[in-house]
Amino acid sequence: MLVLTMIYKKLLEFRLYIAIALIITTIALSFTRYDGWWWFSLILAIIAVFSQLFFGPIRFIQEAVQAGDMETAKKHMKTVFFPQLLFKPIRQGFYMLKSNMAMADQDFEAAETLINKSIKSKSKVLGAGNEGSAYLQLGMIAIQNGKKSEAKKNLRLAMSKGLADKESKAAALIQLCGIELQERNTAQATNYFKKAKALKPQTKEIKDQIAQIEKHIHNRR
Repeated sequence: MLVLTMIYKKLLEFRLYIAIALIITTIALSFTRYDGWWWFSLILAIIAVFSQLFFGPIRFIQEAVQAGDMETAKKHMKTVFFPQLLFKPIRQGFYMLKSNMAMADQDFEAAETLINKSIKSKSKVLGAGNEGSAYLQLGMIAIQNGKKSEAKKNLRLAMSKGLADKESKAAALIQLCGIELQERNTAQATNYFKKAKALKPQTKEIKDQIAQIEKHIHNRR
């Protein structure tokens, strides 16, 4: 079973090259005594091309990103020549992953453009949680660019659209808390802080932010 899975993954990974080989085979067969088989080779080539165009290598990109192998993720992304042809749920995920990578490279302008493309490609298949994650990312980008009003709007949208896990919710709430503190809205900031802390997030970065803000709020009393 493991061997079959590996073979299947390799077929998916190299399907574009397989399609090219099948097209060459189709042309070659049409000039031989086996010319009755050219249609079978052509059908396989069409399936491989359609699979690449409409589904893309999203699975391999996700696996590479999860493993922290950004070079492999970028290599697979380069094989998507026409992202607008990807099925909507896949296109939405593709643009989001690409935006995440742009964020990691601190290319906030590209990250913002890509996440907006992800939102425009929203699909009911992925649910509202995915859209919420997109607005969370837009909020984070706005914070990096010093656009507090825009950040607040997008973070609130992220919360209203719904976020998939408590870590994401805590991240949105703690950023909203920080913005309110900067604007001296202590009551609203405290409200966001309490909600974030109640979620008991486990991510070290968020836990550290909660600890810092708790000290800050305590010192202002």
